[in-house]
Amino acid sequence: MTTDIAIIKLNDLDVEVIHKNIKNVHLSVYPPDGKVKVSAPVSMTPDTVRVFVISKLGWIKKQQTKLRTQEREAPREYIDRESHYVWGKRYLLNVDEKDAPPSVALKHSRMILSVRPGTSREKKQAILEAWYRENLKQTVPALIEKWQSHMGVSVQRFYVQQMKTKWGSCNVHSGNIRLNTELGKKPLACLEYIVVHEMAHLLEPTHNSRFIELMDQFMPKWRFYREELNRLPVRHEDWGY
Repeated sequence: MTTDIAIIKLNDLDVEVIHKNIKNVHLSVYPPDGKVKVSAPVSMTPDTVRVFVISKLGWIKKQQTKLRTQEREAPREYIDRESHYVWGKRYLLNVDEKDAPPSVALKHSRMILSVRPGTSREKKQAILEAWYRENLKQTVPALIEKWQSHMGVSVQRFYVQQMKTKWGSCNVHSGNIRLNTELGKKPLACLEYIVVHEMAHLLEPTHNSRFIELMDQFMPKWRFYREELNRLPVRHEDWGY
């Protein structure tokens, strides 16, 4: 339960601090402009939080620069000849209006979106997002199975959902991982990198040196895939803050 919210000012940087009933401090930098939030244990004093943030200033500035310079997709209108991506490949949308249940199909370089006449933009978006989500749900199990035996870990369940600030997350206590629906648009190797990244957290919950060593051991090219994800355009969002 949240007990206190405050703002720490460090020169030109405003940091929102939320004290919660948690054990460890968490620092996040949010798109699109790099807003900084800290979730801190109730017992952590303001001075301790300030020292912690100061120690992370270099990392914060790096993340803010990356977020502010990353290319973003234009808002989607879901009209003919609009570009959409599946596993990193570009497809031109073809909206096929007919009196039948909605569907999505890939044919050569076209993505055919079949909808009933008069279907709204929001409904078209929902149909495509559900298709991407199902596509991921069909693809991820084989990756998890492959890496479970290789890494010696066990994923209990995985979830696919829209995530504004992360490609994935891992609950080390439940053994569950969550994956961003947007990964269905990126190269398959990038999805596999995120799956391995989250599974590695079952061995090491934090991003410390041991975690880096584990990633180097299991996927030596992981930095290349990370850069690829950071280079590719990300989804346009109406950020609600």
